[in-house]
Amino acid sequence: MVDLFAGIEPPQDEDSAVADGPRPLADRLRPGDLSEVVGQDHLLGPAGPIGRMLAAGRMSSMILWGPPGCGKTTIARLLAKGTKLAFQPLSAVFSGVADLRKAFDIAAKRRKAGQGTLLFVDEIHRFNRAQQDGFLPYVEDGTVILVGATTENPSFELNAALLSRCQVMVLRRLDDAALEQLLVRTEADAGKPLPLDPDARAALRAMADGDGRHILTLAEEIHMLSPTPAQPLDAAGMSAVVQRRAPVYDKDREGHYNLISAVHKSLRGSDPDAALYWTHRMLDAGESPAYLLRRLTRFAVEDIGMADPQALQSAIATWETYDRLGSPEGDLAIAMLVIYLGTAPKSNASYTAHNEALRAAKETGSLMPPMHILNAPTRMMKDIGYGKGYAYDHSAEDGFSGQNYFPDGMPRTQFYRPVERGFEREVSKRLAYWQKLREKKSGGGEEP
Repeated sequence: MVDLFAGIEPPQDEDSAVADGPRPLADRLRPGDLSEVVGQDHLLGPAGPIGRMLAAGRMSSMILWGPPGCGKTTIARLLAKGTKLAFQPLSAVFSGVADLRKAFDIAAKRRKAGQGTLLFVDEIHRFNRAQQDGFLPYVEDGTVILVGATTENPSFELNAALLSRCQVMVLRRLDDAALEQLLVRTEADAGKPLPLDPDARAALRAMADGDGRHILTLAEEIHMLSPTPAQPLDAAGMSAVVQRRAPVYDKDREGHYNLISAVHKSLRGSDPDAALYWTHRMLDAGESPAYLLRRLTRFAVEDIGMADPQALQSAIATWETYDRLGSPEGDLAIAMLVIYLGTAPKSNASYTAHNEALRAAKETGSLMPPMHILNAPTRMMKDIGYGKGYAYDHSAEDGFSGQNYFPDGMPRTQFYRPVERGFEREVSKRLAYWQKLREKKSGGGEEP
């Protein structure tokens, strides 16, 4: 008789783990039930998609997307436990095609024996496109319920085919209340309160930066110091004994683009304080000042433009200043530029005019300029009409000839429409004045 379970790894159950070995606090306090998971009620609560799924007694493949320390691995383990599925973990960092084939073979044998498999793939975005395609038939036929975990945006990192077969569950960074719940649990485990005054306790939560695993590690370190509760540490004392968590920030991934988007939109919204905050979040995380200066210069062109032409000059001057000073002195110049851009009048009229003119240029093809504005460097060209009828604007009484400079057969088009803000208010008055002169000289208007 064939043993269907030969070579099959048994489902992993945390409760059966050896208890007498040394285990970090974060592992000892790992939730034993989904109701104990903090900060993710929008997914796990009765009205949440995972909560509804479990209440209905069904399970579908999903991608858990969230920052480090928000509970992705714990949720996957508890989903397997709550649905009686075998928990099969894999890490895309350490696994290859052979490991995937082995996992699928084991799951297929389990299925024949009447048991399903929850295949948990940590860092699933690290699998290449071909490897991701390898999941498709096993997800489609139900050999495995796939639960992938990723800190990266699935829209960018996962195949569309795989995404179409999975629900994306967005986990949140743990907020202050969730982090406080974890601190209370550490105190119950230790049988004593954390020796911190209220300010130090708040600073500890801030240090964790939304990472539940990290705050448990910090709390364990503080408990091991064993100062007396009668002499709690203040914020400065606490900071001296534990390390601040490095900000979650990948300079070539989504965190980078999220923060620069926040800088740009805060500036566009004329909020220099918010723009300063996001700018310094990027600098503190190690962003290249040259990248920030490039984006700030781009903002001066796109979102301020002619409303304040000095904005572009200030951006270029700041860039040169930083190149000369470097950090930290040059950082002040960046801060000054952010304040200048945030408080400057805004206009995207130049940006819009650029796009519209470019589109018109592509659509009209090879239309020639009108003959009267063409130079006639040779006798032949002059004889055939090049430059004939050209009116020299400086010779006009008002310095404006009102001639047409668009191609013959193309109607005059207004691409640039200045706003009534900043310097463009004056530009708008000039354009209106010239339009009245143009109409007058063409016989279609009154004296301006």
